[in-house]
Amino acid sequence: CAFILATPTAIMAGIGNATKFGILIRSGDALERLSKVKTIAFDKTGTLTKGSHAVEKVIPFTDEYNADAVIQYAAAVQQNSEHHIAKGIMATLKEKRLALWKSENFSYMQGIGVKGVVNGKSVVAGGPNYFTENHLSLPEIPTEINQEAETVNFVLIDDRVIGLITLADSIREGSAQAIEELKKMGIKSFLLTGDNDRIAAAVAGKLGMDGYLANVLPHNKQEKVKEFQAKGEIVAMTGDGVNDAPALAQADVGIAVGSGTDVAAETADIILVDSDPRDVVKLIDFGKLTYKKMVQNLIWAVGYNVVAIPLAAGVLYPNFVLSPAMGAVLMSVSTIVVAINASFLKIKK
Repeated sequence: CAFILATPTAIMAGIGNATKFGILIRSGDALERLSKVKTIAFDKTGTLTKGSHAVEKVIPFTDEYNADAVIQYAAAVQQNSEHHIAKGIMATLKEKRLALWKSENFSYMQGIGVKGVVNGKSVVAGGPNYFTENHLSLPEIPTEINQEAETVNFVLIDDRVIGLITLADSIREGSAQAIEELKKMGIKSFLLTGDNDRIAAAVAGKLGMDGYLANVLPHNKQEKVKEFQAKGEIVAMTGDGVNDAPALAQADVGIAVGSGTDVAAETADIILVDSDPRDVVKLIDFGKLTYKKMVQNLIWAVGYNVVAIPLAAGVLYPNFVLSPAMGAVLMSVSTIVVAINASFLKIKK
């Protein structure tokens, strides 16, 4: 019994403790794998940053459409999207008290943008990846835009760029501390983001991460996780969006933050309810301490059997023979000790 309960009791204690911290763990296997993680890949928006995406600038490229029209066309196709960019644009539309136009034939292009039909016109709202994927020349970005801090979203009508919208995000409190703590634990951290190279480099640099990959599509994130795994590393992936789902599924441990989409939450092994990056560090602690308890329980179970079984078999006969009744008592005691040992698994907040 002690053998059978050695692992489950430790895992259940770990899952129970994690729940108190607002961390939902869906499987004991994920908790066990956490103890061996050597590399963690982070999505940027909504994970290491707040995902606020407040609109900074709206710049029309033609006299035919003013700034308000650019916002309205963008909002019309973004209204059905769960992305942080969509939320920022919709908030600006509301602040300006502009009408929300209807859109038809909505389509979400993973890692690229959204499109639909508005006022009988084909409208696209997308980032630089839209031009790369369609083999188009990227429009010149005005010099007043700080590409190290502002995300650029272009608006196209009938395949013609009519303007752009820039949005700014801010780094979450605790992100730098989380990366620092992971370094102390010997765990490498990498940033995987659909944002441009300058933003990715700036964020990764500020947080002291081991590297970054910019302008990535969902399958690129998944492939990067595979690259780490091909080196024999146990990899965790942390993200919050639809774009992160393939990488979350590919990783040895998929971690979704609570502010994210349903798709990310359904794909992940673990959900961080509070969206705090420091909870990732707590997760690693849970994994390591749970694994330690599992080893302690197994050592106790092995020790019990090494001593009790030979005694019951009469190795000291005729001086001493463990009676069946006493053996049953010791078996119960060993089971209780394993359960009690697991219950001592505690992590301070």
